[in-house]
Amino acid sequence: MAPKFEWWAKGNNRKGTPVVVKMENPNNWSMVELESPSEQDFLVEGRREKSRNKNARQLTWVLLLKAHRAAGCLTSLGSALIALGTAVRRRIAAGRTDTGISSSSTTAIAKSKPRFLYSCLKVFLLLSLMLLAFETAAYFKGWHFETPKLQLPYGFFDWVYTHWVLLRVGYLAPPLQFLANACIVLFLIQSLDRLILCLGCFWIRFNKIKPVPKTVISDLETGENGCFLPMVLVQIPMCNEKEVYQQSIAAVCNLDWPKTKILIQVLDDSDDPITQSLIKEEVHKWQKGGARIVYRHRVNREGYKAGNLKSAMNCSYVKDYEFVAIFDADFQPLPDFLKKTIPHFKDNEELGLVQARWSFVNKEENLLTRLQNINLAFHFEVEQQVNSVFLNFFGFNGTAGVWRIKALEDSGGWLERTTVEDMDIAVRAHLHGWKFIFLNDVECICELPESYEAYRKQQHRWHSGPMQLFRLCLPAVIKSKISIGKKFNLIFLFFLLRKLILPFYSFTLFCIILPMTMFVPEAELPAWVVCYIPATMSFLNILPAPKSFPFIVPYLLFENTMSVTKFNAMVSGLFQLGSAYEWVVTKKSGRSSEGDLAALVENEGGKKMKHQRGASAPAPETEAEKKAQKKNNKKKKKHNRIYMKELSLAFLLLTAATRSLLSAQGIHFYFLLFQGISFLLVGLDLIGEQVE
Repeated sequence: MAPKFEWWAKGNNRKGTPVVVKMENPNNWSMVELESPSEQDFLVEGRREKSRNKNARQLTWVLLLKAHRAAGCLTSLGSALIALGTAVRRRIAAGRTDTGISSSSTTAIAKSKPRFLYSCLKVFLLLSLMLLAFETAAYFKGWHFETPKLQLPYGFFDWVYTHWVLLRVGYLAPPLQFLANACIVLFLIQSLDRLILCLGCFWIRFNKIKPVPKTVISDLETGENGCFLPMVLVQIPMCNEKEVYQQSIAAVCNLDWPKTKILIQVLDDSDDPITQSLIKEEVHKWQKGGARIVYRHRVNREGYKAGNLKSAMNCSYVKDYEFVAIFDADFQPLPDFLKKTIPHFKDNEELGLVQARWSFVNKEENLLTRLQNINLAFHFEVEQQVNSVFLNFFGFNGTAGVWRIKALEDSGGWLERTTVEDMDIAVRAHLHGWKFIFLNDVECICELPESYEAYRKQQHRWHSGPMQLFRLCLPAVIKSKISIGKKFNLIFLFFLLRKLILPFYSFTLFCIILPMTMFVPEAELPAWVVCYIPATMSFLNILPAPKSFPFIVPYLLFENTMSVTKFNAMVSGLFQLGSAYEWVVTKKSGRSSEGDLAALVENEGGKKMKHQRGASAPAPETEAEKKAQKKNNKKKKKHNRIYMKELSLAFLLLTAATRSLLSAQGIHFYFLLFQGISFLLVGLDLIGEQVE
């Protein structure tokens, strides 16, 4: 039973501050105020003095209890810092740098990495450290940074510091301020574009605008007589997808569509003989079960995914089909996917593409997947939905979409000239007048990269490819017969603003200019640029994923951290540097399963949809395979990556934060400090799952 201290009950009618303190142990206590002091307590001097003594005793107890709890918190904080330091030391000791990672011939086009950016960062970091030491010495000499006394020098150090101030005032500050102002203008333009997209999304929701098909397929048994049931080709391109091939094939084979009007192509580019045999066996099982499914394998991976799709479309039987649905290996369409997408093509001969939204089975797996979910939720619900409703155009996502085969042929088919073949075909189809529809209420289950290494490779391809495509298709866009407004949208908004300007100003403004202004204080960045506008944009970005609001600050910091990878990829693609054509298959974990597919979906009547019929079980392993697997598991160790660019920027930003602290720039100091910590965590691979 918890003891009660009822001090106010002793004596007669005197009143103090009635408080009950219940304490079971020093870490578990509560305080309840029962009654506020009355005005009479302040009228009589004697009562007030005794009440003050009594209140002091109560306050002493409460302060002691709070001090004990604070000491416990400090102890926990110390333990956490020690654990963090241990993790950092372990990663530095056992980690492998990103410069030592070489891509295999099956997953990358080029092994060489552009090191110009990294070299510039190292030089900039060394200069910053020298300037920090120099400015710290000047600070302790009593020279405050805002108004240094430029008098006749009395010593060598005074002479050097005076000329340094004159140099930065006359030569460094003006170009730095000009560059900062230019980036601020780009920042405001991009923020305005983001705001307009959000307003467009609100308008769509307020007016309940959504694409409505002219026909609805409800019963496939009687659909032969009146429903729109065209011939559909389904393609599953994959490469060494050992973790997910079973569930993707099972999901596609269970699409609710007449068997005589669907053909499934498993387009396997795997170079692993074991994976090839497993996929062949899986396809053979479904063939025995009555599914119309074929297995195709290329001898070489020329053109990668684009070459794989192009080769499949050259088959003679493709001419018998009117539409083609594409699903990457980790995507699991629901059984009614075709019933919800195909009807939109009926009596709409200008429609070339119907794109469905992605949903992620592992979006809450770790912090990295949560942050990715924020970005992709905004991409689908805001960017693609608004562009679909108002422009009938958006970038094809490469999967979970249905194409009219005539639109593909009219646009020139799949080309192997970039690493973003999906965006390439979408732009060419748009130039030929084809329209697109995005269905925000039709979802296709997939998974997100769970390791930073996989996510980094994916983002590099997604940001270098558009710049390659921009260089290649710019003449075609200018010469095309589409309207001037569509040309402006395609060139300025679609490519320049969202693919080039965004990573450029994010990296330049927040990772280069901001720390430089700490050492050249004559060039300034206003607080609204550093804090208020980025916070507002992050708030808008997170609106489509309201459950992610607790992660708004990590999201803002992580987006700035990723600007290094995106900027590097953008420059590589624009100038065709060594890693521009690098293609790495995103590593899958196979978390989404047939059980997830059945559990996540309910039909219109509220009943669960039927479980996938004839879903195959995993292929049993032989004893030899089990022994080989155990042997491989013993040899495999998870290695930590150490990313040198991110670490260089981490130390640079922390150095600038120290300089900001000396000059008492509050908001700039906090931003630089937390952004530097963010770079440090990413550089030491402390976010997401580790890779083998």
